Amino acid sequence: MAINLKGLRTVGIKVSDLDKAKEWYSKALGIAPYFNEPFYVGFNVAGYELGLQPEGSAEGSDAANVITYWGVDNVNAAWADLLANGATELEQPMDVGDGIMVAAVRDPWGNPFGVIYNPHFKLPE
Repeated sequence: MAINLKGLRTVGIKVSDLDKAKEWYSKALGIAPYFNEPFYVGFNVAGYELGLQPEGSAEGSDAANVITYWGVDNVNAAWADLLANGATELEQPMDVGDGIMVAAVRDPWGNPFGVIYNPHFKLPE
């Protein structure tokens, strides 16, 4: 039996300092959270949700092999902005073929955060 997936809805990130993460992501994304509680902070990123959840420590996270890529118009500029805001390099911008560009950083809590430009991806209407 196949699952009828409706597409990406929410990406959850665990952080050791929710207030600092909220401030960092607000600056990095250029938006304030739409949901702001001590147990969860949610950002609406072009119709998708980026959620922050408190955790004692993000060290040793088993999410090291998972990267979620968020769409951008310019991967090089987005990657540079993220690094300028305190992220650290994970994957330098690269053309992976057919005009698709990707890059990734680690947020200040060690979580991977990817950006992608894919000229072939069209949102459903």
